[in-house]
Amino acid sequence: MIYPIVAYGDNILRAEAEDYPQDAKDLTPLVESMFETMYKANGVGLAAPQIGMGHRIFVIDSTQMGDENHEGVKRAFINPIILDEYGDEWSFEEGCLSIPDVHGDIIRPEKLTIKYFDELWNEHEEEFDDLTARVIQHEYDHLDGVLFTDYIKGLKKQMLRAKLVNISKGKVDVKYRMKFPLKK
Repeated sequence: MIYPIVAYGDNILRAEAEDYPQDAKDLTPLVESMFETMYKANGVGLAAPQIGMGHRIFVIDSTQMGDENHEGVKRAFINPIILDEYGDEWSFEEGCLSIPDVHGDIIRPEKLTIKYFDELWNEHEEEFDDLTARVIQHEYDHLDGVLFTDYIKGLKKQMLRAKLVNISKGKVDVKYRMKFPLKK
């Protein structure tokens, strides 16, 4: 099932997500649908709040990024906890399916250690670096109600304001289904 992507301005993107219950029966179909939705929108990551669900789940496929030096991973992260972020900080231009046609250079640490469950409830603790770490950090932020645009400051942020308002009003052209905030 392909979900519509929740657009900037919807309150769920600013809410802190809750742990996904381990006794829930629908996890594997949900993860499959999240991957399907992400691919349909040409994304490399998708968090549950972006499809209107307030749970601590995200999926990534960083195999589509980078070059021959970057292997990438395709993985689901359920109830993740970033244990540490470290290494040199580096800048990279990020975008977001919920904020189409907006990009910004974001500085993040190059490595992280994360504990999470997969869709079969197997627990993992792993280290990731480079572009995979960045995608994880971006999607993890969604679970805490943080958007990449929150890291943009000053004049650049002011220059984005009109675009962000237009997105929240549904004035954006995308090739995937979106769900816009209700008009008051």
